[in-house]
Amino acid sequence: MLIATNERGHVVKRATKPAIGTMLSSLRRGNAHMVVERVDAERPGSWYIQVLLRENNTYQLEYRDGVAEQHFQTMTVSQEKVLAALLGWAAAKPGWQDSFMWNNIGEQFSSSGHAAPEPSDGTKQSADPGAV
Repeated sequence: MLIATNERGHVVKRATKPAIGTMLSSLRRGNAHMVVERVDAERPGSWYIQVLLRENNTYQLEYRDGVAEQHFQTMTVSQEKVLAALLGWAAAKPGWQDSFMWNNIGEQFSSSGHAAPEPSDGTKQSADPGAV
C-alpha cells in the first residue's frame, strides 16, 4: 500500500497518481515537503520517496530502499521530472531513477552502526538538516 503525507499532516492512504500529482503541485512555503511510503508486511525496512521544495525553488528528491545504506538524494528544478520520479517509484517502474544523478547519502545515517531515528511527525530523516 502507498501512503502519501505532506508537511501539514494530510495523509492519503492508497495514494493514486492524481493524489500524488496534486500533493506535489501544492508544495509551497509552510507545506514544502511530501513523502510517499510503500508499506508492505512482506518487505521489511523503510521504503519511501520524498521531496522538498527548497527556498530557491529547487526540488530535493530522496528515496530509501529498505535500509539506511540505500538512501539516495538528488536535486532538480523540474517539477515534471519530480512527478515522473514519484509516479515511477510508486509504480515500481524499472529505470524510474535514470533521469537523475543520485548521491548515496546512506553513510550519513549508518555511520554509528544504526539508522537515524524516524521523527514522530511522519517525516523522514534527511542528511540535510534543513531538508525533509
